[in-house]
This record gives sequence, C-alpha cells and structure tokens, in this order.
Amino acid sequence: MTEKMEPREGYAQALLELGAEHEDVVVLDGDCAKANYTNRFGAQYPDRFFNMGIAECDIVGTAAGLSLGGKIPFANAYANFLTGRGFDQVRVSVAYSERPVKIVGHNAGTSAAQEGATHLPLEDFGIMRSIPGMTVIVPADGVEMKKAVRAAYELDGPVYLRVGKVAVPISTEEDTPFEIGKAVLMREGTDVTLVNTGHLLAETMQAADLLAERGVSAEVLHMHTVKPIDREALVASVRKTGAVVTIEEHSIVNGLGSAVADVLSAELPAPQERVGTKDVFGLSGTMDELLDYFGLRAPNIADAADAAILRK
Repeated sequence: MTEKMEPREGYAQALLELGAEHEDVVVLDGDCAKANYTNRFGAQYPDRFFNMGIAECDIVGTAAGLSLGGKIPFANAYANFLTGRGFDQVRVSVAYSERPVKIVGHNAGTSAAQEGATHLPLEDFGIMRSIPGMTVIVPADGVEMKKAVRAAYELDGPVYLRVGKVAVPISTEEDTPFEIGKAVLMREGTDVTLVNTGHLLAETMQAADLLAERGVSAEVLHMHTVKPIDREALVASVRKTGAVVTIEEHSIVNGLGSAVADVLSAELPAPQERVGTKDVFGLSGTMDELLDYFGLRAPNIADAADAAILRK
C-alpha cells in the first residue's frame, strides 16, 4: 500500500523548523488554526502567532504591515476565501508593494469536498497566477511541501502556496530536488509528455504505467511551480515527444493547462489535452468521490494521452 501523508502535516512541520531557525517568521491565521495545524506554531511561539479571526482581508493587510517591520509573514486561511475575499489586499498591499508575504491557501481543491461546494476552491491558484510578481507553488505531497515552505521563506517576494487537507500518496522522496521555477523530471519518455502539478502526481505516474502496458512511452514532468513555469524543461520535453497532457486538481481555465498553452503556443505548438475540472464549481462529497466524478484518475489521464498522440 502506498504511504500517505496530509500535505498540511508537512506544512506544519516545516513551519516549526523555520520558526526555530528564524525569529523573523510570523504566522497569521483566520480562526482555523486547528484545521490548518498552525496552532502548533502558536503553541511553540505564541508571541509570533496572530489569530485574526475570520477576516481574510485583515489577515493579508496585517501581514503586509508586519513585513514592513522586517518580518516574514505566513498568512493562512482557507484557499477559497483567502484568494477571493483577500484578493485586493494580496494584489495591492502584497504584490504591487513587493512585500515578502507568503499567502497560504489551505483546504485546497477536492480536499475540501466534505465541507461543501462553497468551500471547495478550484480557481485559487489561477487567481493568484494572474497577479504580477506572484510565485505560485503547488506541491505534490507532504514531503515536497516541507521543501516548498523553506523555499518560499528564502524567496524575496510574494508567494502563493497551496496546501491540501486530506492525506495523499507520497510521490516524491527526501532527495528529490526542489527549486522554485524548476520542473522535476519524474520519468523519461518519447511519445507524450504528462505535465502535472499538485498531488495528482501519483495518478500521473500510474497513468504512465498504464500507457506503458499499451506500448506508449510517457514522459512525466512534475511542475510544482505553476508560476514562474519552467519554460525550458517544458519545451525540451515536448520537442522530444510531440504531444502533451496537463494534469491538475484545478479548473482548466487559467490553471496549469493555460500556463503550458501560453508557453507552447508561442514557442512550440503541439497537440495538448487538459485533465482538470471543466469550468465548473465543486460539489459536496469526499475527495475520492470527486476525483472520480471530475475524471482526475489515471485511466482518464491515459485516455487523454492517447487523444493527444492521435492529433500529432
């Protein structure tokens, strides 16, 4: 059985490590500290933890102010409310002002399914991707999450970090490289490029296995950084394979698929299929039910790869 881990667990562990190493780390939360596991940081460093209540605009604005005082704030709230209600403050007080605030969207994607459609964000990193100067990171699992948190701290600028709630398969290893803006080549192939972001890396790797059984050689490129996207790695892979499938637990509108299309349309036009949610809102249920419902499983990815190859 594949080992699983909650992405928020990796986030909490990394935050505690950073707090021990750097006194400029401060954490703000929107009355969801228990759910986001930021209460652990608050227990260890109460003078550097601020519960702002359910007030996403205030969280971001206060974080921007703390950064002016030399702090590196991690501003936490549920992803749909933080990126939606807090958009103006993220855009103006953080990004336009070039503040090193780390915007951390929790309960992201289908991990929020059991809390209902209104709490289920499928547009969050697309919204953040649209903001000039914003770095957008969507880790694959709890192991990669820990690396992403540290990298976000070290980056001198605003970051959006997407954090899931429900345990997902661990698809990376401790020694898997992580550098903001650099894709990770998980598997080499010659017939089609599978470009993934987030925890669907596990499904993508399974899809590559299914394709291999059909005699199709799939290259898997894990794009943990949606912005800035690794243009060089993407173009090099698609130049070799001639077709691409993008895989994301997010809307295909303004998500990873759009980011890949932006690059390839300008530099190397190629057949592209997109696996993601089709411009719809979420539904209530469980993560597994919604992954099935939205067609975000390995067989769906393999079928999309076959379709892309046929269009060569």
